[in-house]
Amino acid sequence: MDFAALPDDFFVTVSQFTRTTYRDEYSDVDPTSKALSQEGKVVVITGTSQGIGRQGFAPAFAKANSKAIVLVARNKSEVEAAGEEIKNINPEVKVLTEALDVRNQDSVQALFAKIKSEYGTVDVLVNNAGSGKSALPIKDVNPEDFWYDFVINVKGTLLMTQSFLRLVGNNKPATIINVSSAGGISIIPHTSSYSLSKLVQIQMQRFVAVENPNITAISLHPGTILTGITKPQFVKFSKDTFALAGGVAVWLSTEQAKFMNGRYMGVNWSVAELMERKDEIVSKGLLVEELQGTFGKAQFEDSRV
Repeated sequence: MDFAALPDDFFVTVSQFTRTTYRDEYSDVDPTSKALSQEGKVVVITGTSQGIGRQGFAPAFAKANSKAIVLVARNKSEVEAAGEEIKNINPEVKVLTEALDVRNQDSVQALFAKIKSEYGTVDVLVNNAGSGKSALPIKDVNPEDFWYDFVINVKGTLLMTQSFLRLVGNNKPATIINVSSAGGISIIPHTSSYSLSKLVQIQMQRFVAVENPNITAISLHPGTILTGITKPQFVKFSKDTFALAGGVAVWLSTEQAKFMNGRYMGVNWSVAELMERKDEIVSKGLLVEELQGTFGKAQFEDSRV
């Protein structure tokens, strides 16, 4: 694929599901609006030392008046700085910062024990921590780099999700947002480890949705945003804003978005148009990753004359 020849909105239009698309925050996903209020909720966000977690998701949930926001990242000084930024945005929000590696089961379990002690429960989990270590074709990729993406994107998400579900319990509604990628549902050259790990992550949230009736689990492609880890070939496309990703994540944590349970969405899609198509999306099983075709012995038996 010759990226240089593509228009800068290519990745928006090629994956467009709604007639209207956005690249910046708009009224329906304004986290300060009453309709999107997260008042009383405890929100956990991973990968908050930089990028979308720090500049998009964390500020949006602060603006939405969450009761408490738990910021998780490996870099202690940066995650603490992110915590101070949240306090400046909304001094009423309680902030807990925790430096840990989401791959470490003991650390993750200790985090949720601390959350239980501090706040008693939890309401929203944004699995944002991720890795796209390798940018080589499969024939050239270092197997260790390839597998590293799976350990971060799949094992890390699993450990955070398990502890979250155990703290939430069986009867309390809650939301899990897995920050995914268009690469998880399509083939983008030289992104094999990242895209395949994101595909597994997308399917994981479908299991969560099926197995936990009170949990709304959604995969969110956060857009093409210019961050410190943006690959050079993607810079020209990176015109989506942090605020758009944050606002959509807050919308996904409201009652309005429950019909998206078990599904994938792109941050550029119009949430108003998604709600207008709610019945179609649910009845036709749209926006889920699955094998397409007609299967089963009965199809051949029914065709006999």
